Amino acid sequence: MVFVTILLGLLPSFLMVILGGLVRNRLSANAWQGLDKLNFEILFPTLIFVAASGRPIAVGDIVSIGPAVWAILLLGLGAGYLARPFGPGKFVDFAGAWQTAWRFNTAMAFVAVATLSEPPLGELAVAVGLAIPLANVFAVSALSRGSGSLKQTLIKVATNPFLIASVSGVLVGLSGLTIPAPLMAPLEMVAQAAIPVALISVGATMNWGALARLNRFSGILVSTKLLVLPVVTLCACVILGVDTAIAQTLTLFAAMPTASAAHVLAAGFGADRELAATLVAQSTLLAAATLPFWVTAIELAF
Repeated sequence: MVFVTILLGLLPSFLMVILGGLVRNRLSANAWQGLDKLNFEILFPTLIFVAASGRPIAVGDIVSIGPAVWAILLLGLGAGYLARPFGPGKFVDFAGAWQTAWRFNTAMAFVAVATLSEPPLGELAVAVGLAIPLANVFAVSALSRGSGSLKQTLIKVATNPFLIASVSGVLVGLSGLTIPAPLMAPLEMVAQAAIPVALISVGATMNWGALARLNRFSGILVSTKLLVLPVVTLCACVILGVDTAIAQTLTLFAAMPTASAAHVLAAGFGADRELAATLVAQSTLLAAATLPFWVTAIELAF
């Protein structure tokens, strides 16, 4: 019964992705890229800021969540490297695919957390905020190997809108200050638009035939993200007796499909864009089956 309830809770979001696939030809490729840019620069940073600043944040939450999400990213990086012998010969092409083993879909995280009986929105915002810089540093470090552009790319990571919004929201939450309602109201309106726009855009730009191209290489990377990370995280939280809200946050974070824009970063470094895009599609499509299971497991375990 819990599984069915959660599945029904996630269904509207997956239907939004399908809707994006149905209307993809109604807009040009440039228009969809513009929507992605709007989401990246404005809508999602606002959502992250609102979620992080909307409640007081204890320093203990950061101390507990930070090292844990970094450990999850490191596990994804290490486990994903096991696919190296089965991947492309050029390291940059492998790196473009490898990043999908630890990067995460922020939009889907905020969708999934809302299906929990007591959504830990503040904790999730902290987790996302602390994970974004390291996830990007890992990705650009791998993609930059031998390119001589690491310094320039790290500057871009430091000015990442997600990072700026996360840090700003966490600082407001730590301060205990309350943003006046007249200022917060428009931010909340903008934040509400982020998830629908992101889901439709994912559906419009996704390769829906990607599952037919699942092989040993992509299978290792996708299973790392959707199975290995949440299994290890959930077991560790249960064994260590982690606080309920933090345990839910960490397990949900670990279970997310990979970042929907991973192929964009890969292409920026000259890596095989199609390979990365295929892995993004495979991870997103298979998450329709794995995510309801993990959300159910979170409810039952914690």
